[in-house]
Amino acid sequence: MTIAPLDSVSHADVRLKAARGAQSGDPLGQIGVYAEEFVLVQREYPILFTRDEDDLLQPVAILGLTAQENLFASDRGWQARYIPALVRRGPLMIGRARPEDPAVHIDMAHARIAADGQDGYPLFLEHGGHAPALVDALDALQLIHRGEGVCAAMSEIFQRHELVKLLPISINIDDTTTIQFENFSAILPETLADLSAEALGELSSAGLLVPAVMAAHSLGNINALADRRQGRPL
Repeated sequence: MTIAPLDSVSHADVRLKAARGAQSGDPLGQIGVYAEEFVLVQREYPILFTRDEDDLLQPVAILGLTAQENLFASDRGWQARYIPALVRRGPLMIGRARPEDPAVHIDMAHARIAADGQDGYPLFLEHGGHAPALVDALDALQLIHRGEGVCAAMSEIFQRHELVKLLPISINIDDTTTIQFENFSAILPETLADLSAEALGELSSAGLLVPAVMAAHSLGNINALADRRQGRPL
């Protein structure tokens, strides 16, 4: 087993790679995000929606214009002001061996783990305590834990008010290259504008009005992705 409870003795020398990208375990194409982080996500990424096998809406941040592309990760690190929580957690996860005491576990086979002698960010300080990389990963785990608790309610409310619409997207990269985004949905600004006062009140009471507005606002980042894409080969 490569997954074990995290502790400062067994994992005192563990470091996380500084370089980002698929070779460091970073996602390609898209990554799931949570309503709580929409305010920060929308500054950098388009927020679109897919559906899981139970027909629940799953919000995702778009990272590239193809399924095998990440326009934010490189050898220089992650090039954005905010990194989604599911990326920031790296090799850490909540074990849930006992529901009343969910322990933090680490996957030592994760691609983000630096090899012996390789430079990287330590998880623990030399004389004890959490290093910044671990503090950030633990913060991400807490956000994920809270976010999973509201996913079903968000999906139900958004679907009941028909907020999320199928949105085929075509992006022209140059005179000869057009990229199609299919099977994604989005919250459009005009859909929000047409909501009744009752619907707006329900969204606000559930803490989902701001996330809905942020998801709609994020669509402007689709063009920003195209700008990032310029100069990178398909």
